Amino acid sequence: MPKVGMEPIRRDALVSATIAEIGASGSLEVTVSAIARRAGVSPALAHHYFGSKEQIFLAAMRRILSDFGSDVQNRLKSQTDPVQRLHAIIAASFGPDQFDREIVAAWLAFYVQAQKSPEAARLLRIYARRLDSNLVYNLRKLVDEDTARRIAQGLSSMIDGFYIRHALQDHVPDRMGTMRLVCEYLEMCLNRETRK
Repeated sequence: MPKVGMEPIRRDALVSATIAEIGASGSLEVTVSAIARRAGVSPALAHHYFGSKEQIFLAAMRRILSDFGSDVQNRLKSQTDPVQRLHAIIAASFGPDQFDREIVAAWLAFYVQAQKSPEAARLLRIYARRLDSNLVYNLRKLVDEDTARRIAQGLSSMIDGFYIRHALQDHVPDRMGTMRLVCEYLEMCLNRETRK
């Protein structure tokens, strides 16, 4: 008879193991057996908790998105100035937990998965909309609506682009330097608008 309360612990272990396995392989071509072995449970139990490999992957993506959202909210709590709030969003995007090699590999794998899985596509749309909404909300306090949307698009593209570059590079990129480049782009855009 299973111990009461073990299911949440095992589910959490399976999600963590999924992220680690994807990070190690660099793709979604991982087996439930490998995930279960890393989590210290049987493949049958993994299937029992999640139903399918895709559901385990989606649970991992939800965890990554939830962690990112929590980090953004925590960083925004202490900021009232819109520029500082924008910097906080950028900092969360390149936080040590999000810009970790395993997490970056998982992000890229899920972007690929979203091409064929409606549920993965839905999760990525939620992420993109929230990021855009947070950026545009603060940019509107500094520039007009069209400019806010254009700058937000540029910032989002830079963030996603650096994730792709990070996944493809053999060396660990300078996380702080990468974050500074995105912040410099923001400052350049805002300075250009104030000179008009």
